[in-house]
Amino acid sequence: MHYFTHILYSKKLNKYYVGYTQQLSKRLDNHNWKHKGFTGRADDWVLVYKEQFAKKSEALSRERQIKMWKSRKMIEKLIGK
Repeated sequence: MHYFTHILYSKKLNKYYVGYTQQLSKRLDNHNWKHKGFTGRADDWVLVYKEQFAKKSEALSRERQIKMWKSRKMIEKLIGK
């Protein structure tokens, strides 16, 4: 079983979203549904980056690391933009 740390981008919001999941395509579909919460404000989320891990704890740790940067510039450097 694999886990992924991922970064999504919404052109409508001009924002990035960092998360982790075990089922990447299903998670992306969920983000694009109208719902309460940050990602529910847009329906155009696309996957722009992913990292694969063997353990959930590793994916969660990487997600936290990226979120702690609190820097769009660092995220864009990571995704090669």
